[in-house]
Amino acid sequence: MDETLKKVSLAGLRGPPCDLQLLVRLEEAAAADQRKTLPERSLLLHRGTVTTDLSRPLRRRYALRVATILLCGVDLFFRGKLEALLPEHRLITVDHTEEPDLVIADISRVDPVEVADTYLDVPILGYTNHTDTTGLRAAHAAGFDQVVAKSALVERAADLVRDLAPAGDG
Repeated sequence: MDETLKKVSLAGLRGPPCDLQLLVRLEEAAAADQRKTLPERSLLLHRGTVTTDLSRPLRRRYALRVATILLCGVDLFFRGKLEALLPEHRLITVDHTEEPDLVIADISRVDPVEVADTYLDVPILGYTNHTDTTGLRAAHAAGFDQVVAKSALVERAADLVRDLAPAGDG
């Protein structure tokens, strides 16, 4: 190609590279004889929303709310499983200094009272083996917001996080 490149201002562009790919389509208008074969307006379809005008701000491609979830006492294997179940959220461990939106604690590996006392203003989701009734009771007594069996956490992780993490823009 012997054409020179045109500079395109990206000031104010937000979102993932997908937005840039959509803008590239607008670089050169079709010639008059080519318009016969093209639809009158190009349509962008994203999650059921049809947009016919790219001059309007492009819709965000990320979830509206990304929760920072602190994992307490969660073993490495189960952390990998949670990352796969909750890909739209950010999982951190206790060595981070950020304030979490939600704490998920393995009751069998931590002291529920200590976790509840450390994170007073943060919702806490505790889990353990379904046979550990003592641990389940201890977490309830400590003030955990939700206590579930490990298998229930695997089955309903996204719903539990959505219910417990504070709503708002991420």
